[in-house]
Formats: sequence, structure tokens, C-alpha cells
Amino acid sequence: MTSESLIEKESYKNNPNNYDDKSIVIFKIIDGIKEILDEDRQQKQPLFLSVNEKLIIKTVKEFLNNKQRNYLIGITGESASGKTTLVNYVSKALRKKLYNETYTSLCCDDYYKDTSELLKEAGSYENLYKTGFSFDKPDAINLSLMRAHLISLKNGCGVNAPEYDFVTCESIPNRAYKNPTKAILAEGLYVLGEELVDLFDIKVYVFTPFEKIKERWFTRAILRGKTGAAAEHQFNDVNTTAQIYIRPTMQNADIVINGLTSAEYIEEITTKIINMINDIINFYK
Repeated sequence: MTSESLIEKESYKNNPNNYDDKSIVIFKIIDGIKEILDEDRQQKQPLFLSVNEKLIIKTVKEFLNNKQRNYLIGITGESASGKTTLVNYVSKALRKKLYNETYTSLCCDDYYKDTSELLKEAGSYENLYKTGFSFDKPDAINLSLMRAHLISLKNGCGVNAPEYDFVTCESIPNRAYKNPTKAILAEGLYVLGEELVDLFDIKVYVFTPFEKIKERWFTRAILRGKTGAAAEHQFNDVNTTAQIYIRPTMQNADIVINGLTSAEYIEEITTKIINMINDIINFYK
């Protein structure tokens, strides 16, 4: 906890009558989050590897003081690091306690540019890679469209997001309507890259050791129709481009997440945070 917040907290303890209910709620939520983070650090596979506590305090204050504001949360990490699992199980916990209208999510993968004709012309993924094409560079994704959609959502306007078929390489426009909500989760390889990073209120990086990434990646590649030499070629490209475009973005993150944490624990700790916040807010209503 920062020195500024410690001074505020000590002042509250010494003069509680000088604070209104909203200030008390803020202090108690911050204390609750700190306790959960301390408990998490004791786990064999903690979820949080590092947290900018100053940003968390600032966000809690803003969240309670400005109920109209929408927050963009960017989640990135290498291919197969566990980004989608994190979003899915955080979302699962949110759905248990909150209405779906409280949050929405966008996936960078849905914004891949249509390369179905290129794939047909090449005849196979292996031949497509031989042309020098890469799915793992920023220009393979329509980041300008994703940026425009994120800005619209933050400003309270709904958008129609595309959907990408990883087997045919077809991009289907206007496939899924996204509501502007209090929390907007955006995940993908280039979310914290230079094209999008300035948009986010909270920036998250999922860190996973290389060997686990490799194991997960090849398992998933089979489901996407990539095997043999084509899969080997793309993974080599994935690793090379990650060194250039993905790994350096960890320095932009406010929170670094452990990609080895189980999905069940992600849901458990998210539920614990939600319950704590709800209990405090309801008590002081």
C-alpha cells in the first residue's frame, strides 16, 4: 500500500467520524483486496505475480465516485499463455453474481484480417507460410478497427464485432453485438502493443513459461487444422515474433498474472473479490 493511502487510512482510524460512508467503503474495499492478495501470495501457484497497488487504490476510488464511467481492461500474453482462460473464468465468476450487462469482452483473435483467398491460392497452410505470410505480426490483425470499437464502447456506444474462422481464415463482419458496459475486457496478442495500449485503464500481462506455452500451442494447433511441418513452421514464427512484439509489453502491465494457475482457482479468487466488494457496498447502503 502506498504511503499516501497509509496516511489516509491512519487518519480514518483516528478520526472515523470525519469520513462519510463512501470513504469508509473505499477504505474497507482496499483492505479487503489487500487481504486477498496476501492470501494469494501464500499459494503454491498464486494468481497474481505482481500488482500495482497504487493503481488499484485509484481505480477503486474512481469506480465508486463515478458510476457512469466505463473501464477498459487490457489482457495480453504470448500465444497459448492462458489469456482466454483467464477472461473466460473471470467472466464465469462475474456471471454468478452480476448481470451480463456489467461487463463485455472483445478478443483480438476476432479481428484477424480475412486471408481465406490467400489460403485457397496457396493450397495449404504449409504453402501459405512459404510465401512469407505470418499470422503472428500486428499487421495480420485489423487493430485500427479494434481500436475504434474499444473507443466506442468506452464512450457508451455499442459495436458489431467480427468473428474469425481459424480453419478457413475467413473474417465474418458484424457477427457479434457488444454492449457498452462498466467493465470492458479486451484480450489478445497486441492489446498492450503501441497501437492500443494508451486506451486501457488497467493493463494485465499473463506470464507462462516457454515449455508450457509450447505444449499448449501444439495441442490447440491440431484443433485449428495445423499439423506437421505447417504447425512447426508457425510455432517457430510465434516464438520469434513474441520476442519482438509480445514479451516487451510486460513492462506496460499494471498486473502480471501467473499463466500456470488453474481455471478453478481463477474463478474462486474472482468470486472472493466480488463477494467482498458486494458485501461491503450492501452493508453501507
